Amino acid sequence: MVGEDRARLLHAMTTNNVEALKPGDGCYAFFLNAQGRIQADAVILCFEDSLLLDVEPETRQKIYDHLDKFIIADDVQLEDVTETTSCIEVGGPQAEASLRALGAPIPEADFHLTEWGARTIYKIDDERFRILTNPGDRADLTARLGEGADEEAWNIWRLERGIPRYGQDITERHLLQETRQMQAVSFTKGCYLGQEIVERVRSRGQVHKNLAPVEIAAPEVATSEILDETGAKAGELMSRVYSPALEKTVGLAYLRTDQIGPAAKPMSIAGAAVSVR
Repeated sequence: MVGEDRARLLHAMTTNNVEALKPGDGCYAFFLNAQGRIQADAVILCFEDSLLLDVEPETRQKIYDHLDKFIIADDVQLEDVTETTSCIEVGGPQAEASLRALGAPIPEADFHLTEWGARTIYKIDDERFRILTNPGDRADLTARLGEGADEEAWNIWRLERGIPRYGQDITERHLLQETRQMQAVSFTKGCYLGQEIVERVRSRGQVHKNLAPVEIAAPEVATSEILDETGAKAGELMSRVYSPALEKTVGLAYLRTDQIGPAAKPMSIAGAAVSVR
């Protein structure tokens, strides 16, 4: 995204403070509709002359069309660089050490970015980094990083850590506060699409469910409804996968707020015990 109005437009369209970003900065943000429902998420990276949105593949066209619809008299030009850009995520306790072994510069703070030759690397947290490069460099770089994990192994790792993914754990049904991903929102930035609902929820405290990582004492689960000890619905299981390391199923679920914390009552799903991690 280029043009003099690029930051102003994204600032008005997302939940985080895009206008405060300087080259080398980044942030995580949600796109909402007027009813406050989450349409997509993105990591927004600020370069000297452009803003780059790193999004889920499934929402790429949706975000492009959404932004394009709101460009009227703005000096903003959109370009889809999917075909010319590869994104490699490096995660795990040894992620930083693996990158340092290749001579990669490590960004100092979460969602900050730095150049690594023709590549860009940014930090999500202490165990997650993403490298943006060209497709021709991908095979060589992944080979130098060592044997890569497949999608199943990555899914196990993310759910062991309780990392939500848009389209699986966060959808258009959900409100921002329900996700507990508060790093995605600025409450001081001013107006944006969906802000009225976000502020109403904050002022009235009317969130009845929250996303939480859970463990299930079963090797697999074929249903999604979580019950409390009285048989009433306590929540809904979203993603789930068997963890060989923990020898149980791990996942993410939207639970009634009274079921998160020390006052939580016993829960189960298909007869198997459920606990909040």
